[in-house]
Amino acid sequence: MVPRSPSVNEELRRRSRERLLQATVELVDERGYEATKLGDIADRAGAARGLVSYYFPGKRQLLQSAVHRLMHLTLEAALEREPRTEDGRELLARAIDAILGLARDHPRLMRTHMAGILQAEGFIQCPEQQRLAYLLRDTVERYGSADVDTDYPLLRALLMGAVVAVLLPGAPMPAARLRAELFQRYGLDWELGVPPGGGPPGGTLPG
Repeated sequence: MVPRSPSVNEELRRRSRERLLQATVELVDERGYEATKLGDIADRAGAARGLVSYYFPGKRQLLQSAVHRLMHLTLEAALEREPRTEDGRELLARAIDAILGLARDHPRLMRTHMAGILQAEGFIQCPEQQRLAYLLRDTVERYGSADVDTDYPLLRALLMGAVVAVLLPGAPMPAARLRAELFQRYGLDWELGVPPGGGPPGGTLPG
């Protein structure tokens, strides 16, 4: 039997890791964090259970990487969807809508993710988080920021705050209101991105 080349082995490892990340997103979305066991994740991914601990030091780190992967894939799809554009204002609108859309479409998953970030571990510096950061930073730059090093962390903080506000148990804020405030801050027209129906909320001017 001919040994596999290093490039083939690397591709197999990449695919195994991505299957684990996808399985984590699916199971936590379905069952919640506590009810999702590492063995369940391995089984869903069709992977040996030992691979989970090989790639990730624990379940919390695995979840963060999995959600960051979902976020960067969602953001990338939004930025590159048809019609393709180089308009920085449209790209920023799409980015805002993509992140708020995750809070709307995956509330249990995103609530669990935000709770984990606020714990002692904070952000996990993984390839998925770095890809997400690159896409957001690039969007800020294409929007026309004169100080990306300041404006990128600010946008990230505003988006995190908006996601928390949408998901706050017992006192959630409407996503459309938060979108309107973000669009007004960045001078974006309501019609950019993927606008919700009904127009801007009363009392809030469009961009």
